[in-house]
Amino acid sequence: MSDCIFCKLASGEFPTTKLYEDDEVLVFNDLHPVAPVHFLVVPKLHIESMAHAEVQHQTLLGKLMLVAARVAAEQGLAQGFRTIINTGAGGGQSVFHLHLHVIGGAPLPTKIVDLSTH
Repeated sequence: MSDCIFCKLASGEFPTTKLYEDDEVLVFNDLHPVAPVHFLVVPKLHIESMAHAEVQHQTLLGKLMLVAARVAAEQGLAQGFRTIINTGAGGGQSVFHLHLHVIGGAPLPTKIVDLSTH
């Protein structure tokens, strides 16, 4: 995707400080962190969102989770962390390339948001 910022980061067109990289996955710190540790786990293959993932992506999806846990441990999140995948505009996704947010490094509330009264 020629206009996708994450594709440009994954291809090396735009520089970033990499926490992890292999042939399929790139991990880097979020530009707008919401916690002391906040990084993104991004597949190099452009998949627009979780809603666009298909059966042939299942191994890659599993790898994203394993890489997230590995990098979380390397970043000192032994006490725990949260993974978030925003899907679609209604789910809060703002960059339309599948990515996992991993946050931690401070106590996190047990509820993310209570929408039952909205």
